[in-house]
Amino acid sequence: RAEGNVKKLEKEIGKLEREAPHQQNGKRIVQGMPKAGGQSHLHIIVSRKDASNRFSLSPGSKYKASDVELNGKTVKRGFDRDGFFEKAEKTFDKTFGYQRNFAETYKARKDFIKNPKIYFASLMKLPTNEKAIAFKLMRESNIPIMPSIPVTQAQLVMKIFNKLRRGAEVAIKSSSIGI
Repeated sequence: RAEGNVKKLEKEIGKLEREAPHQQNGKRIVQGMPKAGGQSHLHIIVSRKDASNRFSLSPGSKYKASDVELNGKTVKRGFDRDGFFEKAEKTFDKTFGYQRNFAETYKARKDFIKNPKIYFASLMKLPTNEKAIAFKLMRESNIPIMPSIPVTQAQLVMKIFNKLRRGAEVAIKSSSIGI
């Protein structure tokens, strides 16, 4: 509930609507609104097992991108997630002429998660203008530039608890078939 001059409040609301960041034809984009341009997206669905139900095709499979003889022919089995993402990025960039910054690449995101030291070392080797864009992208996507260091015992306990929880989730995922 707001108190005060109704006309003044309506004027303020109108000003905020005009300054809203995501607009189409001068109107703020809201849920359910038809948007201009192509509206396509795609889903890639891969069976967890091959047609004979003998070989696992899941990304977590131990048969990662290996060759096997099947019905007298050599075929690849497994799924190479890294290769898939790298090829998808290259194809998208080439098709649409997109200039991908280091911080937007699959490899960079993977390095950031697995080994932040390598990520930041690679980031520092970039030319100045690309480095500035990378830091801007990181800020906009709320990626912590400086790791949070626990100051209190409660923060330390929470950090340890979260790491243990993530480890338990990985263990559960790896031992199940995803049901």
